[in-house]
Amino acid sequence: MHKVKLAAALSQEGFNCAQAVIGAYGPELGLSRDLAMGVAAGFGGGLGRTAGVCGAVSGAVMALGLRHGARAGADTDTKERAYALTKEFLARFAARHGTVLCRELLGVDVGTAEGLTRARTEGKFKTLCPNFVRTAAELLEEML
Repeated sequence: MHKVKLAAALSQEGFNCAQAVIGAYGPELGLSRDLAMGVAAGFGGGLGRTAGVCGAVSGAVMALGLRHGARAGADTDTKERAYALTKEFLARFAARHGTVLCRELLGVDVGTAEGLTRARTEGKFKTLCPNFVRTAAELLEEML
């Protein structure tokens, strides 16, 4: 539960959703917090603010890969396990929130200038995103 709280706190400190999740879990998985934050920097807003897959989901998939991912290209069994865990994570996140897409989670397309302005004005990043980060972290607690 400590990591769930840490991920939520990181999201409140101004890190994007992917950074908050991988920043909380990376260090225990062999990725320094500094490197984790750098790697995940472009994943916020649904991948580069394109309103695609939620950053919290992306950060969680990174963590799953660090723990369960193949380290050799020929390791197809491990690769398949990582894909299966990713699919399971996506399904479980969507079961809680109805989708894994940023635009649908926020109810606004942050991939447009108008949508981004609206999300900021309505406080969606501060009111909604911490919940998605928390869900991603809770699921990781069960799946790592």
